[in-house]
Amino acid sequence: MEVVGSLLFVLTLLPLFLSGAYSSVTFTFTNNCPYTIWPGTLTGAGTSQLTSTGFELASKASYTLDVPSPWSGRFWGRSQCSTDTNGKFTCATGDCGSGQIACNGAGGTPPVSLVEFTLSGFGGQDFYDVSLVDGFNLPVSVTPQGGSGDYCSTTSCSSDVNKVCPQNLAVQGPDGSVIACKSACLAFGQPEYCCSGSFDSPDKCPPSSYSMIFKNQCPQAYSYAYDDKTSTFTCSSGANYLLTFCP
Repeated sequence: MEVVGSLLFVLTLLPLFLSGAYSSVTFTFTNNCPYTIWPGTLTGAGTSQLTSTGFELASKASYTLDVPSPWSGRFWGRSQCSTDTNGKFTCATGDCGSGQIACNGAGGTPPVSLVEFTLSGFGGQDFYDVSLVDGFNLPVSVTPQGGSGDYCSTTSCSSDVNKVCPQNLAVQGPDGSVIACKSACLAFGQPEYCCSGSFDSPDKCPPSSYSMIFKNQCPQAYSYAYDDKTSTFTCSSGANYLLTFCP
């Protein structure tokens, strides 16, 4: 029965492969920061991780990664990374806790700037956004290459939020400089900032004075959980995407 079932599955998918319904999307990562970063990748639950789950990206360098479509997941940048005498790799921001450059299915530790994608395939719409819901560590932008649609355009958080981060949200490096900025939800864990409990709907969880700090710096990015109207972008499937750190 398993052989018959597998054969039927292959025969069902064969027309999709022949028609090109299954495809890949090329992501190009470019580092415009004046220092090396280490981007990470995480695929959504229940799906295999990408061929690269983390890599080094020198200043002014680029890296391409083919992602199967449909797919959903996220990308982020890690900064101030090093390997200790025991061979353990760690980062001051965005660390995924794997002890390696590859994140191997682990996400970045907040606060971290996220780029989130849902690739639809099958002639549908891709959805993407820049999210500061988990806080901020690096400026980043997403630019579609190809594709179409009213909301198929560049979205970014190009400002350095760390420069205006309140002291009670700030993460400081060894030299006392601010290297990341927590969201109010991460910093305080209160339902009114996390849009949880009795605050779990858009009408009950408006922007806070803290989320507006992020929004004023990065108007296109998600500043808190219900910041959908100005922060979700879509392109017809078939687009490729350029992710730029420190745009």
